[in-house]
Amino acid sequence: MSRPWPTELRVRRGERTLTASFDDGASFVLDAEYLRVMTASALDRGHGAGPGRTVAGKRGVGLVDVRPVGRYAVRIAFDDGHASGFYGWDALYRLGRDRDALWADYLARLEREGLDRG
Repeated sequence: MSRPWPTELRVRRGERTLTASFDDGASFVLDAEYLRVMTASALDRGHGAGPGRTVAGKRGVGLVDVRPVGRYAVRIAFDDGHASGFYGWDALYRLGRDRDALWADYLARLEREGLDRG
């Protein structure tokens, strides 16, 4: 079975969203806050297994730039200065496909840790 491959990435800065469309017909609208708190950056995720530290206070974050990294990922720059995470195609697809469960887990972690979305 082949892996889904992106066919289009569309940034809507005013809406703070990235739409990722794939060759299997799937299309996901991912908001900047969600992408920012789900960053793949080692700075935020840590260097080991597990979710890493919980990124909080990013409710109003916006997208500044989305650039390809070779043929395997994009680097997303956010207006809070964060620009060190790569989002591979598999990870971007998973973020779209599993958004509801990942978001619910994130909100539960915020509550457990006494943090908020800001």
